[in-house]
Amino acid sequence: MGDAAAAASEAPRPRRFVGRRRKDAATAAPGEAPASSRTELARRARAGAGKSRSLALSQVPDEIANDPELKHAMSQLPANYNFQVAKTVWRLKRAGARRVALQLPEGLLLFACVLADIFEQCAGVEEALVMADVTYGACCIDDYSARALGCDFMVHYGHSCLVPIDITAKENAFGEKLQVMYVFVDIDIDVEHLVECVKLTFPDRGNTRLALMGTIQFAAAMHRAKTLLDAHYPRGSHVPQAKPLSRGEVLGCTSPSLAGEAVDAFVFVADGRFHLESAMIANPEIPAYRYNPYDRVLTHEAYDTPLMRKVRRGEIEKAQGAKRWAIVLGTLGRQGNPAILRRIEALLKKHGREHFVLLMSEVFPAKLALLESSVDAWVQIACPRLSIDWGEAFSKPLLTPYECFVAFGEAEWREVYPQDFYSKGSGPWTNFHEEKYDDDKSEQVATKQEPAM
Repeated sequence: MGDAAAAASEAPRPRRFVGRRRKDAATAAPGEAPASSRTELARRARAGAGKSRSLALSQVPDEIANDPELKHAMSQLPANYNFQVAKTVWRLKRAGARRVALQLPEGLLLFACVLADIFEQCAGVEEALVMADVTYGACCIDDYSARALGCDFMVHYGHSCLVPIDITAKENAFGEKLQVMYVFVDIDIDVEHLVECVKLTFPDRGNTRLALMGTIQFAAAMHRAKTLLDAHYPRGSHVPQAKPLSRGEVLGCTSPSLAGEAVDAFVFVADGRFHLESAMIANPEIPAYRYNPYDRVLTHEAYDTPLMRKVRRGEIEKAQGAKRWAIVLGTLGRQGNPAILRRIEALLKKHGREHFVLLMSEVFPAKLALLESSVDAWVQIACPRLSIDWGEAFSKPLLTPYECFVAFGEAEWREVYPQDFYSKGSGPWTNFHEEKYDDDKSEQVATKQEPAM
């Protein structure tokens, strides 16, 4: 979940939820099925789903939304964090899900057991599995592992729908399908306080136009803030968009450009700097302010863009003379995109460079150092910020896909370093180069794994 997720640890630690159905099962006589057994619940769920096909997924039936047991279970979760529990229960029932995988960023993992208990007790799920591998962002959605574990449904928390569900739902070579649901985990904050901070910081209301951005958890808050700010600033405020992301949403590698928008500054809602830095890299001439909704402080932020550009340009120049290349394809969820891999392989072949492909879940200097005697330069297809933020920690140049194209003269070195890794219609170094998510992993055939027991 990035910046906002870590603050979840400030919330009271939840207790495990033990529902009526579990108590019934514990007190049932040997060989006697409990009155509210899971089997009966699942049967009723499937029957009810057949009668409600025309009901929109967002319209949760009253018997679920107002279920006293479900409401009691949800009380174990922080009130200002919207986990969309009732909607998820409804989706699971409609799907007849039996085994569901829950993937949460580290800042939300403390709520995983409560969510798992709720879905097992209230949604007819036979088993809810918590995926505990590190999850940095929506690019880390691990639907492949969920399939390998025999899951028929997956809920990914804390990020937007970066990898479209029609991609994750594709039937694999073994005829297996996986339904995926993204839950943003919208966080309710004191929007009025945010607006008052902005008004105090920018008193010249008649001549000021602001842009609002942040992480996806605060998207609703940003739109509420815009409505309130527009009543005080005649020039209005702007919530930009880098499609296919939501309006105002920023990723660590993808940010809207404010060029031509005539804004005087932008306000970023988040508790950390990682996503904010992406917005500052993409908009180096526009003053940046960050509102932390947890300590309720608005601060003026800075980023040394000239130094970053100097360092990255130097790494590109070092790599231009490299003869032996290695391409690192990230395997953490869907971080590494085979479509970008194909384009970079074609680029290296075109320019007569030797290369090999290395698969890695996480990229560490010590791991790459083991192969440095055979490599003159690296290009990593995982997270561009690995190179931007920590590239100097590697003994050999570690380029992003964009920088690789620049190194071979196939892309220009831009005055504004692009933050477009998941933007639509950008260069061949991006995931949506063809205006749709480029992916061919579904075409790959792997050895079938038995579900873990």
